Amino acid sequence: MLHCPRATLRTFILFGIFATTSAAPALAADPTGDWRVADGVAHIRVAECSGNMWGVVAWEQEPGGLDEHNPDVSKRSRPTLGMPILINMKKKAGVDQWEGQVYNAKDGKTYSSTIKPMGSDKLEIQGCVLGFLCGGETWTRVAGPIPPSPVASVAKGAKTAVVPKTTGAMAAPAKLPAGQKQAGTTADIGDICLIPDVARFAH
Repeated sequence: MLHCPRATLRTFILFGIFATTSAAPALAADPTGDWRVADGVAHIRVAECSGNMWGVVAWEQEPGGLDEHNPDVSKRSRPTLGMPILINMKKKAGVDQWEGQVYNAKDGKTYSSTIKPMGSDKLEIQGCVLGFLCGGETWTRVAGPIPPSPVASVAKGAKTAVVPKTTGAMAAPAKLPAGQKQAGTTADIGDICLIPDVARFAH
């Protein structure tokens, strides 16, 4: 029977643990979930719809907002709750970053945009007009991540799918800043892939 000194055996064990953890692939950052915008006036729910990321207003500090600055006059009466903000964000190869468009309801303009998770609880968003005049902010996670929508399975050819009222189990309810009142639960809008303004582009 082969005997190893304790120090040598300990070295083998430590090396085995190191090799196992080093070989494990790093988990990709997940931008899905509910995020509080920098000024705290809204939460944006980000979910994967047919392979791309979409984000809509899931909660607003002052209920009843309208998209009154939209250049399309017919949309100026649509509610801001449930309105797409992040539009058709596509994953960049090799990095945890998604590119697409962001709609700014404050001026009714759409900008080229990127989103990039910063750890597990921050999301950096950058937007640019015609490749310059760039600006951005950092959002803070309040719930999530969210499993892929079962609607995507239907879009890809599956015969049936059970569509729940929400996009999946969420984390604990959002903790709002002191003095900020909850205008409605973050589950009110349900599966964002079913929202007409998202569905007609994402499916």
